[in-house]
Amino acid sequence: MLDTFLVPEKTVVTTKGDGPAADVSGAASRVFLLTLEITNIIEQESLDVSVYGSADGATWGAKPTVAFPQKFYRGQTPLLLDLTEHPDVKFVRAHWEVARWGRGVETPMFEFDVRMKEVPADVLREVRAEARALV
Repeated sequence: MLDTFLVPEKTVVTTKGDGPAADVSGAASRVFLLTLEITNIIEQESLDVSVYGSADGATWGAKPTVAFPQKFYRGQTPLLLDLTEHPDVKFVRAHWEVARWGRGVETPMFEFDVRMKEVPADVLREVRAEARALV
């Protein structure tokens, strides 16, 4: 079962950037729970985090596979990454953009991480069965 970080714990950023590539080709499930956790910030700034897919780990898609809502505060935000419609994706990585406005220091600063955990196939079957029963 895949359980890794797309952005390592307590990563501090002041400019846009990319996390390391994570190999998802060996995952039994193609659905992952992503958790963005912001642990430290300064006021009047924003963080945009998206996840890109790649077939070879070198060439990345022009558009993100999934993106978190824009964030301004500390806290955790979960998001599902469903790669079942993207069978060619064997690697994923996080990309972030930061912005700052207002008075004081012009350089933004965020301390955050993005964790990726594979959703077990039995959990997916159970949830899908429940969803079908509701229809």
